[in-house]
Amino acid sequence: METAPTRPVGVIGRIDRALDATGKIIEAVAHTQLTQATPCPEWDVRAVLNHTVAGMHRVAAALSGMGSGAEREDDWLGSDPQGAYAAAAEIDRAAWHRPDALTAKLDSPIGVLPGAAVAVMHLSEIVVHGLDLAIAVGRADLADDELCAQTLHLMRSQGGIDAFRRPGLFGPEVEIADDAPAHRKLLGYTGRDC
Repeated sequence: METAPTRPVGVIGRIDRALDATGKIIEAVAHTQLTQATPCPEWDVRAVLNHTVAGMHRVAAALSGMGSGAEREDDWLGSDPQGAYAAAAEIDRAAWHRPDALTAKLDSPIGVLPGAAVAVMHLSEIVVHGLDLAIAVGRADLADDELCAQTLHLMRSQGGIDAFRRPGLFGPEVEIADDAPAHRKLLGYTGRDC
């Protein structure tokens, strides 16, 4: 009898789940929705998606010890945003499954950090930007609320994000009702008022 392969647990398992969940949201984005506003001020759907794909490439390059070969502003999407995300997700997933992924020292936007710390930042970015896209295209129903709750708990347990609450990163926390779904609480925590 054949058994299903087990998925990793912990932050690597959550990154896998986030890549899949955000992938489902991106599959639902119509070409005509790429210019719609998102909860990220000054970024439309295409800009959030491009930023997410670029970040996945940069993290995978850092984990493999190679340069990504491009800058943050470059167009990573071309004419196939969904295909660009799918390809980046597989590169990203493979990089995080390296045996030394959590113990390596990695360059990050805030300096050299242990892989485990970068993993939490990366997970948060994939989940939150996936939610930005879901809200922008009216598909909040695709949010993985269990993963959102886990991500919010992990962010808070790692010291929170108050040190990063400034324009371009996170706005002030937005108060959300206690009975709101987990994705709304996560968005509110990261300063999204939507």
